[in-house]
Amino acid sequence: MIKSFLLSVIVLFSLSSAQAGNLKLKNTKSADSTAPHTLVATFGTGCFWCTEAIFEELEGVVKVTAGYSGGHTVNPTYKEVCTGTTGHAECLNIEYDPTKISFDELLEVFWQTHDPTSLNKQGNDTGTQYRSVIFYHNHKQKEIVEDYIKKLNKSGAWKKPIVTSVEPFVKFYPAEAYHQDYYLNNGKQPYCHFVIRPKVEEFEKVFSDKLKKNAKK
Repeated sequence: MIKSFLLSVIVLFSLSSAQAGNLKLKNTKSADSTAPHTLVATFGTGCFWCTEAIFEELEGVVKVTAGYSGGHTVNPTYKEVCTGTTGHAECLNIEYDPTKISFDELLEVFWQTHDPTSLNKQGNDTGTQYRSVIFYHNHKQKEIVEDYIKKLNKSGAWKKPIVTSVEPFVKFYPAEAYHQDYYLNNGKQPYCHFVIRPKVEEFEKVFSDKLKKNAKK
């Protein structure tokens, strides 16, 4: 998916006056200009096991926590969220240093590491708990995300329109301990080996210039 997406982006920006690299929209406003320390981005990309390992490798990302957001049940369990009745999405709370990585750059990774045109479904995982979603923490984040979606839809980068939900951040519930650092702690499990590992390896190739030093091969 990533390779075909990048080819589409090359076509997009060769025809556009807004030149960019690695899907960076040059005219997009920054959400990070006044932040003194760390900021938070909250993304849902389907199963949080798959992309937790990816965001953890980015230079400037301080902490990634797997959990649930966007629902109505207080302190939901993984079992409850999996029923699709709590309204929550599996998501990642990403704490980052805006002097080393921007919200815009995190969005680059978000768009390219899952299918934002698939409604309530990623791979074999189906249900609203697997929806593509961005929970914005402030108006600037909301503005950037909505601008990105408009430009990407206009570009034709995907054959189908983006269905990523843009929702206000209200509450984040960390997932159970065994979900945290899942790929790191369960790398030999079949799901990690056959599903997560290929995504991580492809990500490392495409974003090699954005990886932490200890994450580079």
